[in-house]
This record gives sequence, C-alpha cells and structure tokens, in this order.
Amino acid sequence: QVQLVESGGGLVQPGGSLRLSCAASGFTFSSYTMSWYRQAPGKERDLVAVISSTGGTTNYADNVKGRFTISRDNAKNTVYLQMNSLNVEDTAVYYCNALRIQTLLRYNYWGQGTQVTVSS
Repeated sequence: QVQLVESGGGLVQPGGSLRLSCAASGFTFSSYTMSWYRQAPGKERDLVAVISSTGGTTNYADNVKGRFTISRDNAKNTVYLQMNSLNVEDTAVYYCNALRIQTLLRYNYWGQGTQVTVSS
C-alpha cells in the first residue's frame, strides 16, 4: 500500500535548522511531483515547496525562499526539506505530498505529518 512517512521534526530554537525526510513506498516515486506543506494551529494547510519528478525544477513559498531547500533522491524514494534560519512563524505540522496527474486520473497521497516547533 501507499505510504509516505515523514521524520526529522522536533523542537528547535529560532535561527536553528532542521532537515525533514519523507520516505515513500507503494508507488512509482520517480513519476510523482513531491511537495511539502505545513499547517499551523487554526490555519489552513499551505504549500511550502515543490519539486518535479526528476528534481530539475523547484518552487517555494515566498516566506521560505532562501531559507528552505527541497530535494529528492529517486534511488532512495525519499524527499527532503532542509530548513535553515527557522523562526517561530515556521512552527507547524509539516506534511509530505505526492502528486501525479494523468489525462483522466489524479493520484494524490499524503503523509501523516511531523511537528516542527520553533521556540526559545
């Protein structure tokens, strides 16, 4: 069955760094666009970063540009999010997403999320 398992979250001080990982299984990882989303308490789930199936194209939300880096290793079926210069506004549950759109079909999978808390 399809699984996306996030890891690497935790408590970090402002200005610190974390690296999130999302291990995928049960589908052809290299055919999917992978993204990281986040959801803070009481807020909607927002797109943070997206990477194309080959890794050749990435895009970021304006509020994380220059601080976060998304990458993937198709040999390991894993996508990463390196987060630097973290601030309290980055506190949220971070979710991994896999998306593939074909002519008449849409495949969309979510992980269970990993908590990131930025606090002094």
